[in-house]
Amino acid sequence: MQSLQLQNESLVEIATFLVRRWSERENVTIEFSDKIETKTRLKENRVILTPIEKRIGDDFQRYRQFRTSLWYEAMRIKFCKKILSNDHAFGFILNTMETRRVEQLGRKLWKGMDEEIIFNYAYMLVSRPQLHTVYGKARIVEAFYQYFMFGALKGEIQSSHFERIKKAAVFAKKIVDEAIEKEYDTEWLEKNVTEIIKILDIDSLLTIPISLPFMKAGMTVSEEELLKFLTVVSKNKEGDFGKIDPKDALNGDKIYDEYKVLLDENKKNDNKGLTSELIGVQIPNAINIDETIIYDINLISNLKTKFRELKSGWKEQHLSSGDEFDEENYIEGNDPFFTDVKKSIKTRIVILLDHSSSIASDALEYKKATLALCEVLAYLKVKFAVYAFNTDNRSVVCWLIKPDNMKWNSISAKRLAQIVANGSTPLAEVYDKMFPTLQSKRPDIFLTLTDGEPSDPDAVRIMIKSLKNLGIKMVALGLGSNTVRATMIANNLRHLGYEKTLAVSRLNDIPSKVIRILES
Repeated sequence: MQSLQLQNESLVEIATFLVRRWSERENVTIEFSDKIETKTRLKENRVILTPIEKRIGDDFQRYRQFRTSLWYEAMRIKFCKKILSNDHAFGFILNTMETRRVEQLGRKLWKGMDEEIIFNYAYMLVSRPQLHTVYGKARIVEAFYQYFMFGALKGEIQSSHFERIKKAAVFAKKIVDEAIEKEYDTEWLEKNVTEIIKILDIDSLLTIPISLPFMKAGMTVSEEELLKFLTVVSKNKEGDFGKIDPKDALNGDKIYDEYKVLLDENKKNDNKGLTSELIGVQIPNAINIDETIIYDINLISNLKTKFRELKSGWKEQHLSSGDEFDEENYIEGNDPFFTDVKKSIKTRIVILLDHSSSIASDALEYKKATLALCEVLAYLKVKFAVYAFNTDNRSVVCWLIKPDNMKWNSISAKRLAQIVANGSTPLAEVYDKMFPTLQSKRPDIFLTLTDGEPSDPDAVRIMIKSLKNLGIKMVALGLGSNTVRATMIANNLRHLGYEKTLAVSRLNDIPSKVIRILES
């Protein structure tokens, strides 16, 4: 089995995509924590996950557990009205019943999950504690959980306690089935938890000790042992799932292709690396960011439609001679022939985004426009890199949003979303930080988007001259609140030595302006 060497960034991207797709909620964010169990905070639209390396089993088995736990959290987001803390018996029991309810509802939507759920059940059972290691009445709650979820107990328990546990589990299953049949939600289930508390003869505020799979990180289970657990679980779950072959569930053939692609992509990215990009440049590291707020779907869609000819690589053009005659154009006195002309963008471009304080009032729209630009560049398969600069803790920082050797993705969008507009416009200092990378990469065009005057114009002229000597075409796009202001900024930029300057007063015009630069 190949070793899983996935960075958290890659896993967050995968997890974000899956949870949003399964839950049909586009603003969910993902983060990892090795201090708490996997949980969802509904009000925050946030899922906190146990790190994959803290799970038990081999690499592929850990990935499968990670993936299935994501599915459960997505189903909670989709179907739960509330999620209580597991610290006390009442919340623990409600959440346990909700797990069964959302599982059954989710299986109707995602019919291919059954083998993965059964596989995950086996590892859930492996990771639960032996009953003799749980003390006091918490042992009764743990036994109820095991019997209700797996139909089996790990260890012995008093016969009088077992009768109460069995009765509570039967009642809980009846309540879950009724909730599904009559389309009741979390609040209806919650009203019935008190009855289960009475049957178990426990206090609703009884403290429940944490029992987490990753508390046994590094623990290994032989294939033979795992198959035994799978056999027990698949048999006990037959009433819900029908017949599932434990060996098929163990192999996970349906998921392995997905896992293999993941490994291959991760290996490519590892080989590319980011070392040359990191000289004088920082990478935004927050990953629990909702990047959907800077997506303007209509703008992106309109731009893709506008430039679809570039995507195909061909553009219809009227000429004095050509493949086909156009009568209307001839009558109107225009070139009467039209022909398909090969159009494609081979230009390599580096884009620098000014995030000084002057852009703060329009920061959201600015990000939407620049993200739309990145989406269209990716759509057109242009090779591009994106950087931004601002002042952070009184120091000028140049941030890497996307290197040229990696695809534009949600992680890049998260990086852009978290840049705060702050500070002045020290272009010379930023250019100096980027110089080693630009010297190494030598893009065809270096485009700077800015809405202000640089702090040190003379130093900027020197840096622009040095970059032009590398064979890089220096272009600047001046952003202004109106046409007059934008034109004034563009004119001032021209005096700094840029080979081409443009002006934009409407932020949504940024993508089209940049594409036209690349076309020319």
